[in-house]
Amino acid sequence: MRKLEFASLQVRDLEVSKEFYTNKLGFELTGAANPAACIFKYKDGEASFAIRKPIGDLEGKELGVGTSLWFAIDGKIEELQADLLQKNVQLSGPVQNTPFGKIIIAKDPDGYNITFLQTENLS
Repeated sequence: MRKLEFASLQVRDLEVSKEFYTNKLGFELTGAANPAACIFKYKDGEASFAIRKPIGDLEGKELGVGTSLWFAIDGKIEELQADLLQKNVQLSGPVQNTPFGKIIIAKDPDGYNITFLQTENLS
């Protein structure tokens, strides 16, 4: 295998999740017509993923446990943190230093961890 080409997350409420990813996190819809999914692009298509209606029955199942998507950012992680907090996005703690760079983790409506990564030192 060479690379992960595409990822999708099953969500309980497509419209609630669509609003979260577009209005709170800033992802853009691709415009692809699919009544069961919303496909997003980020940074002119460098990253692409989807949220979708469940493939199977999710009743009584916990979503998001152990799952995290990571997106590299261009700016300072502290500025993104301030923006997300202003939009009332639930964060999993403060900015963290990792071997890969600084990160901030946002929780989506279904409990998925959406991790944003600042790889360069922009101090």
